[in-house]
Amino acid sequence: MPQRVPVADGVFTWPSDDPRLIGSRCTSCDNHMFPTQESCPRCSGSETETVELSREGTLWTWTVQGYPPKSPPYAGDADPKTFEPFGVGYVDLAGQLKVETRLTINDPAQIEIGMEMEMVLVPLYTNEDGDEVVTFAFAPKEI
Repeated sequence: MPQRVPVADGVFTWPSDDPRLIGSRCTSCDNHMFPTQESCPRCSGSETETVELSREGTLWTWTVQGYPPKSPPYAGDADPKTFEPFGVGYVDLAGQLKVETRLTINDPAQIEIGMEMEMVLVPLYTNEDGDEVVTFAFAPKEI
């Protein structure tokens, strides 16, 4: 029976009704990293801890991915005839880091730098077992 599965283990909490990205925090300088890392690129410290990152942030910048990315590593629809452009941007998770992410919208009239965003899970593709593979994205926050 088909089910939903994460695009990769350890990227976000799974399963979860309140999914969060999984990152690292340097115990020496408090630098946050995503995805997880064993050492800190800021201070070269080798002591990090795994942390759940904020689900909410502010759109820092964005663009629209208008053509299929190179596959691999891209795992979505790479057929130029059926590919649907998607928004991509950086979301500032205040006090933590800026995360590069897929956006749930691709209409420039609906995207604005500074808008409040929240993390959601979205379908990416269907695997050979018929399972829906999901990844993280950020959507405009409903106020």
